[in-house]
Amino acid sequence: MKISGTIITLNAEKYISRAIRSLRNICDEVIVLDSESSDSTRQISEKEGAKVFIQPFLGDGAQKKEASKFASNDWIFSMDADELLDDDLVNYVKGINFEKNSYDSFSFRRKNFCGDEWTRAAGFYPDSVIRLYNKKKVNYDTRADHAAVQCNNTLRTKCHIIHNTYESMEEWVDKMNFRSSMSAKQLFDDGVLPSNSRPIVRSIFAFIKKLFIKGGILQGKNGFKVALTTMFNTYLKYIKLNDLHKKKLDRR
Repeated sequence: MKISGTIITLNAEKYISRAIRSLRNICDEVIVLDSESSDSTRQISEKEGAKVFIQPFLGDGAQKKEASKFASNDWIFSMDADELLDDDLVNYVKGINFEKNSYDSFSFRRKNFCGDEWTRAAGFYPDSVIRLYNKKKVNYDTRADHAAVQCNNTLRTKCHIIHNTYESMEEWVDKMNFRSSMSAKQLFDDGVLPSNSRPIVRSIFAFIKKLFIKGGILQGKNGFKVALTTMFNTYLKYIKLNDLHKKKLDRR
């Protein structure tokens, strides 16, 4: 059975080449759906043999769902540009007998790397995600942020995707700024009302949850770093939600 790999991109020239080459291990074609990058993402993707299409960013889920429409095959492996397939995943997927398979999707565990360290602290592992799915049966939801394939018939494997969360704190801050904006938009679309206290209360709770409930305090500097950055991301998300409501009022 043939598999199509899909990657959504925005200014991903740093990662895209190795992501495409990684997908080639299990995919017969690679689709790159680019959100109007201003760097060399599209040129590099074409050089690597990917089929490149352009679509202004629709949100995480909608964009990934849109990417699947360009795929020639029913089975899709959706991967982010900053991810790679681990050897155990490649071997596992190559061994799937799709003719006898009764599942509509497969989930995999993510190894989240912060710099060159595999961070397992505070809920960063196993971080299971559905990435291989039959688009005739299931697909991504259309949430703006943290979208997921909606499926009740998933085989949960113990194989791994390698996720380069960030290579520097500057890169991580940039990603948090982007992600928090998407999360704020989703909350706004869901009808969540503004609150002056919520950014503080929710960010403090996020810090406590990661550090104590999720056991980050037992995992040294990585646990503290995860808790601190989660707190910052949560604060940004709810502050930006308040800003969206303010802009709505200003337009009246």
